[in-house]
Amino acid sequence: MALKQAQRGNVSSFLVMDVMRAAAEIEATGKGVLHLEVGQPGFQAPKGARLAAARALEEDTLGYTDAVGRPALRARIAEQYSEAYAVDVTPERISVTTGSSAGFLLAFLACFEAGDRVALADPSYPCYRNILKALDIETVPIPVGPETRYQPTPEHLEALGEIDGVVVASPSNPTGAMFAPGELGRLARWCHSKGVRLISDEIYHGLTYEQTAETAANSSSAIVINSFSKYYAMTGWRIGWMVLPEDLIEPINKLAQNFFISPPAISQVAALASFDCREELEANKSIYARNRKVLLEALTDRGLQPAAPPDGAFYIYVDASPLSNDSLSLCKSMLDEIGVAATSGLDFQPINGNRYIRFSFCASESDVAEAARRIRTWRT
Repeated sequence: MALKQAQRGNVSSFLVMDVMRAAAEIEATGKGVLHLEVGQPGFQAPKGARLAAARALEEDTLGYTDAVGRPALRARIAEQYSEAYAVDVTPERISVTTGSSAGFLLAFLACFEAGDRVALADPSYPCYRNILKALDIETVPIPVGPETRYQPTPEHLEALGEIDGVVVASPSNPTGAMFAPGELGRLARWCHSKGVRLISDEIYHGLTYEQTAETAANSSSAIVINSFSKYYAMTGWRIGWMVLPEDLIEPINKLAQNFFISPPAISQVAALASFDCREELEANKSIYARNRKVLLEALTDRGLQPAAPPDGAFYIYVDASPLSNDSLSLCKSMLDEIGVAATSGLDFQPINGNRYIRFSFCASESDVAEAARRIRTWRT
Protein backbone atom coordinates (compact mmCIF):
# COMPACT_ATOMS: atom_id res chain seq x y z
CA MET A 1 0.00 0.00 0.00
CA ALA A 2 1.45 3.33 -1.06
CA LEU A 3 1.65 6.01 1.59
CA LYS A 4 0.30 9.45 0.88
CA GLN A 5 2.82 11.93 -0.52
CA ALA A 6 2.18 15.66 -0.66
CA GLN A 7 2.45 17.40 -4.01
CA ARG A 8 4.53 20.23 -2.49
CA GLY A 9 7.71 18.34 -3.35
CA ASN A 10 6.69 18.11 -6.99
CA VAL A 11 8.65 21.18 -8.03
CA SER A 12 11.36 21.56 -10.64
CA SER A 13 14.96 20.86 -9.78
CA PHE A 14 17.24 23.83 -9.29
CA LEU A 15 19.30 22.91 -12.36
CA VAL A 16 22.45 24.69 -11.28
CA MET A 17 22.68 22.23 -8.40
CA ASP A 18 22.52 19.38 -10.93
CA VAL A 19 25.38 21.00 -12.85
CA MET A 20 27.40 21.24 -9.63
CA ARG A 21 26.79 17.54 -9.01
CA ALA A 22 27.93 16.62 -12.53
CA ALA A 23 31.02 18.80 -12.11
CA ALA A 24 31.81 17.10 -8.79
CA GLU A 25 31.62 13.68 -10.48
CA ILE A 26 34.18 14.81 -13.06
CA GLU A 27 36.42 16.23 -10.35
CA ALA A 28 36.23 12.91 -8.50
CA THR A 29 38.01 11.31 -11.47
CA GLY A 30 40.94 13.68 -11.00
CA LYS A 31 40.02 16.13 -13.75
CA GLY A 32 39.73 19.84 -13.04
CA VAL A 33 36.58 21.90 -13.57
CA LEU A 34 36.29 25.68 -13.85
CA HIS A 35 33.14 26.66 -11.97
CA LEU A 36 31.19 29.34 -13.81
CA GLU A 37 27.85 27.75 -13.01
CA VAL A 38 27.15 28.84 -9.45
CA GLY A 39 26.72 32.27 -7.90
CA GLN A 40 29.04 31.61 -5.01
CA PRO A 41 31.87 34.06 -4.32
CA GLY A 42 35.31 32.54 -4.67
CA PHE A 43 36.44 34.26 -1.46
CA GLN A 44 36.35 33.38 2.20
CA ALA A 45 34.14 35.36 4.50
CA PRO A 46 35.97 38.58 5.38
CA LYS A 47 38.76 38.22 7.90
CA GLY A 48 37.11 40.36 10.54
CA ALA A 49 33.99 38.22 10.38
CA ARG A 50 36.00 35.00 10.77
CA LEU A 51 37.93 36.39 13.73
CA ALA A 52 34.73 37.52 15.44
CA ALA A 53 33.23 34.07 14.94
CA ALA A 54 36.33 32.39 16.36
CA ARG A 55 36.19 34.58 19.47
CA ALA A 56 32.49 33.82 19.90
CA LEU A 57 33.14 30.08 19.71
CA GLU A 58 35.47 30.39 22.68
CA GLU A 59 33.65 33.02 24.73
CA ASP A 60 29.90 32.95 23.95
CA THR A 61 27.14 30.45 24.70
CA LEU A 62 25.75 30.83 21.15
CA GLY A 63 22.28 29.71 22.11
CA TYR A 64 18.97 30.83 20.69
CA THR A 65 18.63 34.51 19.85
CA ASP A 66 15.53 36.60 19.24
CA ALA A 67 13.54 35.01 16.42
CA VAL A 68 14.22 38.03 14.23
CA GLY A 69 17.87 38.44 15.19
CA ARG A 70 20.16 39.99 17.77
CA PRO A 71 19.35 43.64 18.50
CA ALA A 72 22.89 44.82 17.72
CA LEU A 73 22.83 43.25 14.26
CA ARG A 74 19.36 44.59 13.48
CA ALA A 75 20.47 48.08 14.54
CA ARG A 76 23.58 47.90 12.35
CA ILE A 77 21.59 46.74 9.33
CA ALA A 78 19.14 49.60 9.84
CA GLU A 79 22.07 52.02 10.03
CA GLN A 80 23.31 50.71 6.68
CA TYR A 81 20.17 52.02 4.97
CA SER A 82 20.92 55.53 6.18
CA GLU A 83 24.57 55.26 5.08
CA ALA A 84 24.05 53.66 1.68
CA TYR A 85 20.66 54.98 0.56
CA ALA A 86 19.79 57.94 2.85
CA VAL A 87 16.66 56.01 3.85
CA ASP A 88 15.49 56.02 7.46
CA VAL A 89 14.77 52.45 8.61
CA THR A 90 14.11 51.59 12.26
CA PRO A 91 15.65 48.41 13.75
CA GLU A 92 12.12 47.17 14.48
CA ARG A 93 11.56 46.79 10.73
CA ILE A 94 14.60 44.50 10.36
CA SER A 95 14.14 40.73 10.56
CA VAL A 96 17.33 38.66 10.39
CA THR A 97 16.77 35.39 8.52
CA THR A 98 18.47 32.08 7.83
CA GLY A 99 19.71 33.24 4.46
CA SER A 100 17.56 35.10 1.94
CA SER A 101 15.83 31.78 1.18
CA ALA A 102 14.12 31.87 4.58
CA GLY A 103 13.21 35.47 3.87
CA PHE A 104 11.37 34.52 0.69
CA LEU A 105 9.52 31.70 2.43
CA LEU A 106 8.47 33.98 5.29
CA ALA A 107 7.44 36.76 2.91
CA PHE A 108 5.36 34.48 0.71
CA LEU A 109 3.66 32.87 3.73
CA ALA A 110 2.89 36.23 5.33
CA CYS A 111 1.60 37.92 2.18
CA PHE A 112 -0.19 35.39 0.01
CA GLU A 113 -2.87 32.73 0.23
CA ALA A 114 -3.05 29.56 -1.85
CA GLY A 115 -4.40 30.46 -5.28
CA ASP A 116 -3.10 34.04 -5.25
CA ARG A 117 -1.30 35.31 -8.35
CA VAL A 118 2.30 36.57 -8.06
CA ALA A 119 4.14 38.02 -11.04
CA LEU A 120 7.78 37.23 -11.86
CA ALA A 121 10.03 38.53 -14.61
CA ASP A 122 10.80 35.99 -17.33
CA PRO A 123 13.71 35.20 -16.84
CA SER A 124 14.14 35.20 -13.07
CA TYR A 125 15.65 33.25 -10.18
CA PRO A 126 14.00 29.79 -10.24
CA CYS A 127 13.56 29.40 -6.49
CA TYR A 128 10.95 32.17 -6.45
CA ARG A 129 8.82 30.11 -8.80
CA ASN A 130 9.46 26.82 -7.03
CA ILE A 131 8.77 28.09 -3.50
CA LEU A 132 5.55 29.74 -4.68
CA LYS A 133 4.46 26.54 -6.42
CA ALA A 134 5.09 24.51 -3.25
CA LEU A 135 2.78 26.95 -1.44
CA ASP A 136 0.10 26.54 -4.16
CA ILE A 137 0.50 30.14 -5.29
CA GLU A 138 0.16 30.81 -9.02
CA THR A 139 3.12 32.43 -10.75
CA VAL A 140 2.48 34.81 -13.62
CA PRO A 141 5.41 35.36 -16.01
CA ILE A 142 6.14 38.95 -17.05
CA PRO A 143 7.40 39.06 -20.67
CA VAL A 144 10.25 41.51 -20.13
CA GLY A 145 12.90 42.34 -22.72
CA PRO A 146 15.95 44.46 -23.48
CA GLU A 147 13.91 47.65 -23.93
CA THR A 148 13.37 47.75 -20.13
CA ARG A 149 16.65 46.04 -19.16
CA TYR A 150 14.66 42.85 -18.51
CA GLN A 151 12.93 44.59 -15.61
CA PRO A 152 9.14 44.87 -15.18
CA THR A 153 7.29 48.16 -15.41
CA PRO A 154 3.84 49.27 -14.23
CA GLU A 155 2.75 48.94 -17.87
CA HIS A 156 3.81 45.28 -17.87
CA LEU A 157 1.85 44.65 -14.69
CA GLU A 158 -1.26 46.45 -15.94
CA ALA A 159 -1.37 43.98 -18.83
CA LEU A 160 -1.43 40.94 -16.53
CA GLY A 161 -4.88 41.49 -15.08
CA GLU A 162 -5.46 41.11 -11.35
CA ILE A 163 -2.35 40.13 -9.39
CA ASP A 164 -1.62 39.96 -5.68
CA GLY A 165 2.13 40.45 -5.70
CA VAL A 166 5.29 40.87 -7.75
CA VAL A 167 8.89 39.85 -7.06
CA VAL A 168 11.69 41.91 -8.60
CA ALA A 169 15.48 41.85 -8.39
CA SER A 170 17.94 44.60 -9.29
CA PRO A 171 20.67 43.61 -10.05
CA SER A 172 18.91 40.51 -11.26
CA ASN A 173 19.74 36.87 -11.53
CA PRO A 174 20.38 35.67 -14.25
CA THR A 175 20.97 38.79 -16.35
CA GLY A 176 22.74 41.12 -13.91
CA ALA A 177 20.55 43.90 -15.33
CA MET A 178 19.24 46.74 -13.17
CA PHE A 179 16.29 49.09 -13.14
CA ALA A 180 16.97 52.39 -14.86
CA PRO A 181 17.28 55.20 -12.27
CA GLY A 182 13.89 56.01 -10.76
CA GLU A 183 12.09 53.00 -12.23
CA LEU A 184 12.05 50.89 -9.06
CA GLY A 185 10.46 53.79 -7.20
CA ARG A 186 7.86 54.20 -9.94
CA LEU A 187 7.03 50.51 -9.74
CA ALA A 188 6.81 50.63 -5.93
CA ARG A 189 4.38 53.56 -6.08
CA TRP A 190 2.21 51.74 -8.62
CA CYS A 191 2.15 48.59 -6.48
CA HIS A 192 1.22 50.55 -3.35
CA SER A 193 -1.60 52.37 -5.14
CA LYS A 194 -3.00 49.12 -6.57
CA GLY A 195 -2.72 47.03 -3.40
CA VAL A 196 -0.08 44.76 -4.96
CA ARG A 197 2.61 43.52 -2.57
CA LEU A 198 6.08 44.29 -3.92
CA ILE A 199 8.95 42.03 -2.81
CA SER A 200 12.32 43.45 -3.80
CA ASP A 201 15.26 41.03 -3.91
CA GLU A 202 18.33 43.18 -3.24
CA ILE A 203 20.88 40.47 -2.46
CA TYR A 204 23.31 41.71 -5.12
CA HIS A 205 23.43 45.27 -3.80
CA GLY A 206 27.01 46.36 -3.38
CA LEU A 207 27.97 44.52 -6.57
CA THR A 208 27.29 47.12 -9.25
CA TYR A 209 29.71 48.41 -11.86
CA GLU A 210 28.30 51.43 -13.68
CA GLN A 211 25.38 52.70 -11.60
CA THR A 212 24.23 52.61 -7.99
CA ALA A 213 21.43 50.27 -6.99
CA GLU A 214 18.25 51.77 -5.57
CA THR A 215 16.30 50.22 -2.71
CA ALA A 216 12.56 49.74 -2.19
CA ALA A 217 13.02 50.17 1.58
CA ASN A 218 11.49 53.64 1.47
CA SER A 219 8.14 52.18 0.35
CA SER A 220 5.58 51.83 3.13
CA SER A 221 4.26 48.52 1.75
CA ALA A 222 7.19 46.77 0.03
CA ILE A 223 9.33 44.00 1.51
CA VAL A 224 13.08 44.13 0.90
CA ILE A 225 15.11 40.92 1.10
CA ASN A 226 18.89 40.96 1.32
CA SER A 227 21.69 38.61 2.31
CA PHE A 228 25.28 38.39 3.48
CA SER A 229 25.93 35.71 0.84
CA LYS A 230 26.98 37.77 -2.15
CA TYR A 231 28.75 41.09 -1.48
CA TYR A 232 29.82 39.86 1.97
CA ALA A 233 30.94 36.44 0.61
CA MET A 234 29.19 34.47 3.37
CA THR A 235 27.10 31.92 1.42
CA GLY A 236 27.58 28.95 3.75
CA TRP A 237 26.88 31.00 6.88
CA ARG A 238 23.21 31.17 5.83
CA ILE A 239 22.41 34.62 7.12
CA GLY A 240 20.25 37.33 5.55
CA TRP A 241 17.66 39.94 6.45
CA MET A 242 14.35 41.53 5.55
CA VAL A 243 13.19 45.14 5.74
CA LEU A 244 9.51 44.94 6.58
CA PRO A 245 6.59 47.34 6.31
CA GLU A 246 4.92 48.05 9.64
CA ASP A 247 1.93 45.79 8.98
CA LEU A 248 4.13 42.70 8.58
CA ILE A 249 6.45 43.06 11.59
CA GLU A 250 4.32 40.96 13.92
CA PRO A 251 3.20 38.29 11.39
CA ILE A 252 6.81 37.71 10.28
CA ASN A 253 7.96 37.55 13.91
CA LYS A 254 5.40 34.83 14.72
CA LEU A 255 6.18 32.83 11.58
CA ALA A 256 9.92 33.06 12.24
CA GLN A 257 9.46 31.85 15.82
CA ASN A 258 7.60 28.76 14.66
CA PHE A 259 9.56 27.91 11.52
CA PHE A 260 13.14 28.70 12.52
CA ILE A 261 13.25 29.53 16.28
CA SER A 262 16.13 31.91 15.45
CA PRO A 263 18.80 32.51 12.82
CA PRO A 264 22.21 30.88 13.53
CA ALA A 265 23.86 32.72 16.41
CA ILE A 266 27.44 32.26 15.17
CA SER A 267 26.50 33.66 11.76
CA GLN A 268 24.94 36.73 13.34
CA VAL A 269 28.20 37.45 15.16
CA ALA A 270 30.16 37.18 11.92
CA ALA A 271 27.62 39.23 9.98
CA LEU A 272 27.84 42.12 12.43
CA ALA A 273 31.64 42.17 12.14
CA SER A 274 31.50 42.05 8.33
CA PHE A 275 30.25 45.65 8.22
CA ASP A 276 33.73 46.72 9.33
CA CYS A 277 35.45 44.85 6.48
CA ARG A 278 34.63 47.25 3.66
CA GLU A 279 38.17 47.54 2.30
CA GLU A 280 38.48 43.78 1.84
CA LEU A 281 35.02 43.51 0.30
CA GLU A 282 35.67 46.33 -2.15
CA ALA A 283 38.91 44.58 -3.18
CA ASN A 284 36.85 41.47 -3.94
CA LYS A 285 34.49 43.58 -6.04
CA SER A 286 37.45 44.93 -8.04
CA ILE A 287 38.34 41.35 -8.95
CA TYR A 288 34.76 40.69 -10.07
CA ALA A 289 34.95 43.78 -12.27
CA ARG A 290 38.12 42.53 -13.96
CA ASN A 291 36.61 39.05 -14.37
CA ARG A 292 33.52 40.58 -15.92
CA LYS A 293 35.58 42.37 -18.56
CA VAL A 294 37.66 39.30 -19.43
CA LEU A 295 34.70 36.93 -19.70
CA LEU A 296 32.49 39.39 -21.56
CA GLU A 297 35.17 39.88 -24.21
CA ALA A 298 35.63 36.12 -24.66
CA LEU A 299 31.92 35.45 -24.95
CA THR A 300 31.29 38.22 -27.47
CA ASP A 301 34.30 37.03 -29.49
CA ARG A 302 32.49 33.68 -29.82
CA GLY A 303 29.31 35.43 -30.95
CA LEU A 304 27.57 34.91 -27.60
CA GLN A 305 25.93 38.26 -26.97
CA PRO A 306 24.57 39.25 -23.55
CA ALA A 307 20.78 39.35 -23.41
CA ALA A 308 21.09 42.45 -21.22
CA PRO A 309 23.94 44.62 -19.97
CA PRO A 310 25.47 42.90 -16.90
CA ASP A 311 25.17 46.05 -14.77
CA GLY A 312 25.65 44.24 -11.48
CA ALA A 313 25.81 40.91 -9.62
CA PHE A 314 28.32 38.48 -11.17
CA TYR A 315 26.46 36.96 -14.11
CA ILE A 316 26.40 37.23 -17.87
CA TYR A 317 23.30 35.79 -19.56
CA VAL A 318 24.01 35.11 -23.20
CA ASP A 319 22.05 34.12 -26.27
CA ALA A 320 23.66 30.78 -27.16
CA SER A 321 21.61 30.19 -30.32
CA PRO A 322 24.59 30.91 -32.64
CA LEU A 323 26.04 27.66 -31.26
CA SER A 324 22.91 25.69 -30.37
CA ASN A 325 19.21 25.99 -29.55
CA ASP A 326 19.64 23.29 -26.90
CA SER A 327 21.48 25.09 -24.10
CA LEU A 328 21.17 22.12 -21.72
CA SER A 329 23.10 19.87 -24.12
CA LEU A 330 25.51 22.67 -24.95
CA CYS A 331 26.34 23.14 -21.26
CA LYS A 332 26.90 19.40 -20.90
CA SER A 333 29.25 19.38 -23.89
CA MET A 334 31.15 22.39 -22.56
CA LEU A 335 31.61 20.67 -19.20
CA ASP A 336 32.66 17.34 -20.73
CA GLU A 337 34.93 18.72 -23.45
CA ILE A 338 36.64 21.76 -21.96
CA GLY A 339 35.85 21.48 -18.24
CA VAL A 340 33.88 24.73 -18.00
CA ALA A 341 30.66 24.51 -15.98
CA ALA A 342 27.81 26.91 -16.81
CA THR A 343 24.03 26.88 -16.33
CA SER A 344 21.32 26.43 -18.94
CA GLY A 345 18.78 29.21 -19.26
CA LEU A 346 16.07 26.60 -18.66
CA ASP A 347 16.70 27.18 -14.95
CA PHE A 348 15.49 30.75 -15.34
CA GLN A 349 13.09 30.48 -18.30
CA PRO A 350 11.30 27.11 -18.48
CA ILE A 351 9.76 27.96 -21.86
CA ASN A 352 12.42 29.88 -23.82
CA GLY A 353 15.55 29.18 -21.80
CA ASN A 354 16.78 26.59 -24.30
CA ARG A 355 18.42 29.50 -26.15
CA TYR A 356 20.32 30.95 -23.20
CA ILE A 357 23.24 30.19 -20.87
CA ARG A 358 24.21 31.91 -17.63
CA PHE A 359 27.90 32.31 -16.84
CA SER A 360 29.06 33.38 -13.38
CA PHE A 361 32.30 35.34 -13.00
CA CYS A 362 32.76 35.23 -9.22
CA ALA A 363 35.49 32.57 -9.33
CA SER A 364 39.18 33.43 -8.98
CA GLU A 365 40.82 35.63 -11.61
CA SER A 366 42.98 32.75 -12.80
CA ASP A 367 39.98 30.43 -13.20
CA VAL A 368 37.91 33.00 -15.09
CA ALA A 369 40.86 33.86 -17.35
CA GLU A 370 41.44 30.19 -18.14
CA ALA A 371 37.73 29.60 -18.74
CA ALA A 372 37.69 32.57 -21.11
CA ARG A 373 40.66 31.14 -23.01
CA ARG A 374 38.98 27.74 -23.35
CA ILE A 375 35.69 29.26 -24.51
CA ARG A 376 37.51 31.27 -27.17
CA THR A 377 39.27 28.20 -28.58
CA TRP A 378 36.44 25.67 -28.13
CA ARG A 379 35.20 24.21 -31.40
CA THR A 380 31.68 22.92 -30.96
